[in-house]
Amino acid sequence: MKLKLRAVGTSTGLVLPKEMLTRMRVRKDDQLFAVETPDGYLLTPYDPEVDRQLEKGRKMMAKYRETFRALAK
Repeated sequence: MKLKLRAVGTSTGLVLPKEMLTRMRVRKDDQLFAVETPDGYLLTPYDPEVDRQLEKGRKMMAKYRETFRALAK
C-alpha cells in the first residue's frame, strides 16, 4: 500500500487509509509503535516493551510454578 507524507505545521505526518486502520484495529488517538527490524520499520499497535515484560513474567511463573500452585490453594 502506498502512503503519502504530508506537512503538518512544522512537522511531517502520515495519513493511514481507513481500511489499514480497521485491519490494525486502531482508531483516532490510539498509539502506534515503530519497531526497527532488519527489513525496515514495523508499524504496530503493540508495545514491544510490554511484550518483554510479559515474557519475563512467564519465565518467572514457570520457574516458581509449584510455589504459585501451593499459594493458590
